[in-house]
Amino acid sequence: MDVICQAKSGMGKTAVFVLSSLQQIDPVPGQVSALVLCHTRELAYQICHEFERFSTYLTDIKVAVFYGGVHITKHKDILKNDCPHIVVGTPGRILALARDKDLSLKNVRHFILDECDKMLESLDMRRDVQEIFKMTPHDKQVMMFSATLSKEIRPVCKRFMQDPMEIYVDDEAKLTLHGLVQHYIKLSELEKNRKLNDLLDALDFNQVVIFVKSVSRAAELNKLLTECNFPSICIHSGMSQEERLTRYKGFKEGHKRILVATDLVGRGIDIERVNIVINYDMPDSADTYLHRVGRAGRFGTKGLAITFVSSASDSDVLNQVQERFEVDIKELPEQIDTSTYMPS
Repeated sequence: MDVICQAKSGMGKTAVFVLSSLQQIDPVPGQVSALVLCHTRELAYQICHEFERFSTYLTDIKVAVFYGGVHITKHKDILKNDCPHIVVGTPGRILALARDKDLSLKNVRHFILDECDKMLESLDMRRDVQEIFKMTPHDKQVMMFSATLSKEIRPVCKRFMQDPMEIYVDDEAKLTLHGLVQHYIKLSELEKNRKLNDLLDALDFNQVVIFVKSVSRAAELNKLLTECNFPSICIHSGMSQEERLTRYKGFKEGHKRILVATDLVGRGIDIERVNIVINYDMPDSADTYLHRVGRAGRFGTKGLAITFVSSASDSDVLNQVQERFEVDIKELPEQIDTSTYMPS
């Protein structure tokens, strides 16, 4: 049956659709049986890796990932010479391959949207998804997943479905992450760099993600941290796809311990060692806050989230977070017990 599923960040939504798809696929040479769409290249790469990991002993099943930033002829060659049974990709590239008749979607049995609200809220991306959807058979299974599924976006999701099973977390207080310690610091914009340096010196961490609001701020802050001899790397949309992926893989494998990033990696990205998230710049909404801090404390493990508050609008967003998710976020104390956020 069709499924709409909402669950907290880090609780295993990816495993649900990966395992259920692999369980049901009967691979036919030269036919794409499952299509997974997501909104960023990094997430597409990660999902493809999970399919490969879970299908280690399903030797007949081939998986491929397609996204922009890679020359399209490379993807066309894969489809022509080694057609996968499962395709993961971003809507723009998938649509381009399908329009050119290099990717046939007529045998797709499973149509999956991860972080579906992010794709369907964007009118451009929604149009691409709709066009791709029309190229697939009527009798397929449709599955949609996200941590945040507002009452406004749910009817949009259901337009793609037939009598779906609906799983929601309507008590939004339950969306906040158990095991995650959350604090804020009030300071001026000019005090942020010094405070960040002090925190990175004082806190114990495996890996930390620092979120900023723009590409230029990501590059500048990463440069500053590197000059201060912190093991830092940054990822943002201003760099080439190859460079983005190389840096993402390097951080995931633990070669660097600090990642400075825009909201490009604020959703879905799973890096097991991250136990601290710092909002250097306040996110634009309560939803974005939830996704960002969800990078720490994955699957119920311990973690720490610290948010810098430097303006009235920052305070407004923090208040929205506390009201909506019924969480009391206190000011960061002088001393914080390491055992509250470091796995034992």
